[in-house]
Amino acid sequence: MRFATRLAAVIIVALGVTGFGGVEALFAPKASLWEEWTAHKTKSVNAVDHRAWDGFLATYVSSHTDGVNRVDYGAVDSAGKSTLDSYIARMTAVPVRELSRAVQLAYWINLYNALTVKVVLSAYPVESIRDIDISPGLLSDGPWDKKLVEIGGEAVSLNDIEHRILRPIWRDPRIHYAVNCASISCPNLQKKAFTAKSAERMLDAAARAYINDRRGVRREDERVVVSSIYAWFTDDFGGDVAGVIAHLKQYANPELILILEAATELEDAYDWTLNNAR
Repeated sequence: MRFATRLAAVIIVALGVTGFGGVEALFAPKASLWEEWTAHKTKSVNAVDHRAWDGFLATYVSSHTDGVNRVDYGAVDSAGKSTLDSYIARMTAVPVRELSRAVQLAYWINLYNALTVKVVLSAYPVESIRDIDISPGLLSDGPWDKKLVEIGGEAVSLNDIEHRILRPIWRDPRIHYAVNCASISCPNLQKKAFTAKSAERMLDAAARAYINDRRGVRREDERVVVSSIYAWFTDDFGGDVAGVIAHLKQYANPELILILEAATELEDAYDWTLNNAR
């Protein structure tokens, strides 16, 4: 996730642009296919070993009473960092184009999340991932456009993985519940790695957990407030407010369905505070 420069945002606010998603919705990245990564082998039986990432998550990610899975960044020692670095290095050597679609999906989700944790660790302590301004451009916000690794001869950024690979290839709104932006309002970083066999179940569970949590949808007085993810990426959730509501109802519990059925307008909010266990 990344958005327009702060300067552009200030100018638009001054012009009075408001509404569902506000300024940032105007600059949220669109899904733009990177054709290179559509290659795959339907009948491939090749697997990818995510056990190192699985162990890292089990060690440093914990669930909290507010529903947020938090990372104990401050507890990651040299051995933990070495494990993470080695895992990412092994992932960059994987012949991705030789994998099946299901194996590729887990590969890209896990790599995105591992790279995000590595980015935070490289700058820790920070209050927010948006403070890690390593993207190209004088006024760029956050780390999302920085080329972080080379895979198959291509330099790849977090934005590349999310908006040029995952979103346009799989066209599945549940992708948003799988990739983690290291923030309180983001869908949880799972405590287990995705695999080809577990991805479908984990995506459904993540969607249901987030939507039925206050970070996903909540009623405040007579207002229905949803995560800004639904405003930034409305096209992935039906294209308009009605589409967003229909998507939410697929995973909502009965009480929340009643709230959504009465909603005609939505407001959005997002907390970019670091998902830090400390």
